[in-house]
Amino acid sequence: MPFARNQWYVAAYGRDVGRELLARTILGEPLVLYRTEQGEAVALADRCVHRRYPLSESHLDGDNIVCGYHGFTYEPGGACVAVPGQKRIPRTARVRSYPVVEQDSFVWVWVGDREPGLSDSVPRAPWLANPAWRTVSGMEPLDARYELLVDNLLDLSHETYLHGGYIGTPEVAETPITTEVDEEAGIVRVSRRTDDAACPPFYAESTGITGRITRWQDIEYSAPCLYVLHSRIAPVGVLPGPDGEDDDAFHVEVVYAITPSTETTTYDFWAVARDFAQDDKDVSRVLHELNRTVVMQDVDALTVLEQVISSEPEGYQELSINIDTGGLAARRILEQLCSEGPRPRPATGNPPHAAHAHGRSGGADAGAGSGIRPAGATTP
Repeated sequence: MPFARNQWYVAAYGRDVGRELLARTILGEPLVLYRTEQGEAVALADRCVHRRYPLSESHLDGDNIVCGYHGFTYEPGGACVAVPGQKRIPRTARVRSYPVVEQDSFVWVWVGDREPGLSDSVPRAPWLANPAWRTVSGMEPLDARYELLVDNLLDLSHETYLHGGYIGTPEVAETPITTEVDEEAGIVRVSRRTDDAACPPFYAESTGITGRITRWQDIEYSAPCLYVLHSRIAPVGVLPGPDGEDDDAFHVEVVYAITPSTETTTYDFWAVARDFAQDDKDVSRVLHELNRTVVMQDVDALTVLEQVISSEPEGYQELSINIDTGGLAARRILEQLCSEGPRPRPATGNPPHAAHAHGRSGGADAGAGSGIRPAGATTP
């Protein structure tokens, strides 16, 4: 599948962009990122116009990058302001500057063939920058095409088999899902709600729950780049009150930013935000260690899958079943984005469970928008 170019993609966490030059390849284009002395994030093409030397292998002089090969110097807007051996600067001596937005702890870049417009909103993950939530996060490079990660995240039944002993239990694969597709907004929602399930170590060690749980998993995928899993965990029988109050439950927002690097490599940005035990460093450590373990299990599995797919002749016919409705809808939307160009997209909204509807998420209404097409309830 080609790339959907006229979209925002996560290039880095804000904490990783500083006065050291950072190289990233996004949608096949090499970029260099840094901060000016005033703290503004900058993204430029990572190739000097002179002899294509990587600017990420160069150095900063104030706010300017000085090429480490022949000294061509570029200001943050990409224009060359100095060349060696002459005062006249060639008119074409400039590198591309990419639009940048910092939001929700991410640095987003626009690697499109036009400038972003007013309708090109950056997807939201407000929990990651909300002081009422505590977040752990990381990034893992993936040697597989980004579509495989989208498929993986939209079908959580694999938790039972690939992540058993960490986040998966038998009930995840056994519970039917409901899928809803908003074609106009490019959003896929997949819900799985279990009344009585085993509590996996991921939640037992972070919440302290020792018995069985009520477990809600509500996915919201904003194509092509942002995935949010709204997770509600509570002891069996503990449900939101009639007024929507849900203080006796634990809420976790699992966020993935899926950024294609090349046709067969991907940046897998992940974050886990929680509304409980905010000051408990042990809980943060446990969630970071366990989630990174889960991410690396996905990375290993998808790397194997990429090798298999790359070695097979074209025309292989997959078998899809009910659990694949979300992933198939995402594939269809991605194909449309790649072929039709940009489309307006509302910001990622609140999770559908009641607690977040009462202000915990910091976002807009998840039901906002039009063109919603239910995909129907499915059975395992």
